[in-house]
Amino acid sequence: MAESTLFDEKTLRKLEQLALVASQVRAGAIKGERRSTKRGTSIEFADYRNYTRGDDLRRVDWNIFARLERPFIKLLEEEEDLAVHLLLDASASMDWPRDPGAPSAAHKFTFARRLLAGLGYIALVSGDRLSVRALGGPAPQQWGPGRGRGRILEVLGAVEEFRTAGETALSASLRAYALRGGRPGLCIVISDLFSPDGYADGLTALLGRGHEVALIHVLSPDEVNPPLAGDLRLVDVETASGQDVSVDDSMRDLYRRRLVAWRESIQVYCAARGVHYVPVETSVPWEEVILYQLRRLGVVR
Repeated sequence: MAESTLFDEKTLRKLEQLALVASQVRAGAIKGERRSTKRGTSIEFADYRNYTRGDDLRRVDWNIFARLERPFIKLLEEEEDLAVHLLLDASASMDWPRDPGAPSAAHKFTFARRLLAGLGYIALVSGDRLSVRALGGPAPQQWGPGRGRGRILEVLGAVEEFRTAGETALSASLRAYALRGGRPGLCIVISDLFSPDGYADGLTALLGRGHEVALIHVLSPDEVNPPLAGDLRLVDVETASGQDVSVDDSMRDLYRRRLVAWRESIQVYCAARGVHYVPVETSVPWEEVILYQLRRLGVVR
């Protein structure tokens, strides 16, 4: 497979050993829990599903095809048709920092797209049904649903083309996706949560639809500890509205305390509802989020 500019072949080999996990039973499962990350290890027949481009043709039941003239894939006892939904905040605040001299790894949207592509790669390698969408930005920006290794280059190419723009009403976008986003499954949201309508109602809507939800909260290090001082005019990158402020040591301390309180409030909200919450900064290598933090939470195995 050709190497993506989002990550290299060595990283892909690490990701290929992983699988995404939904710990609760979801619509679309064959039966019971998701019991195995290895598809087709049992010879006991369980069910059929419709063929999707990229599926292994060796799995097609040709007898059924001869009768119905429609291709169906045989599912075995240990298989589960997990729907994976990857949602990326594409508002202008994700395009940070805007200094062209800043290292690309510290750029929020680049970091987030690498996370998204890595998770999508795991889903396709594992045989899951993947849907990818950018919330906001130059519409439409989406891919899927699709399944199978044969679609990997498609999804990597689509994610590389995602762009930021304007303001995103995150909660409203998540509610809309919950209504029209297809079959419930594992839904992973990647955002800085800088949204005028918050996040709570949107996450609640996804949960109400039957999704198992993980929230990856991405911030740049200079958003956590701003290197600012003096009399400044701060301009919102999404709305262009401005605010005059005087920044000194006490103001920075107040900012840090409020940021900590904000993150803690998100953690409490998510914990009370069974949402996996992952606060990250772009100074951390993006693959560590998948290989360590999401594995620790049980979202990846």
